Amino acid sequence: MHGVEVEGKVVGKIGKGFLVLLGVTHSDTKEQADYLVKKLRNLRVFSDENDKMNLGLKDIDGEILIISQFTLYADCSHGNRPSFTEAAKSEQANELYEYFCAECEKNGIPIQKGIFGADMKVSLLNDGPVTIILEK
Repeated sequence: MHGVEVEGKVVGKIGKGFLVLLGVTHSDTKEQADYLVKKLRNLRVFSDENDKMNLGLKDIDGEILIISQFTLYADCSHGNRPSFTEAAKSEQANELYEYFCAECEKNGIPIQKGIFGADMKVSLLNDGPVTIILEK
């Protein structure tokens, strides 16, 4: 199970599916978000009866838990304190985050989500483990 809590309350949880940590930078667009939604909808990474990664979200009745995560754009190349200048400003990032969530739903993907900008406690059971970075 994947879940997210804010101030001790569960605000989103799913069973089998994807935990998406969504980072947004200054140059990201709705077209890129559309590409990622389609990729997630069709990505075949769940095991079939032959233990092959051959099933997608729709095949397993899966869901997506979407968490906004500006720290994915941390730059640790100088000194010991990360810089977050590559992360989009809050208003731009939230707009694209909400767009991404809405597009997932429009494409038939059941979602749960965290609260943008909140101090979230995210839990993950990484089955496999399989961790994939998707970019466009």
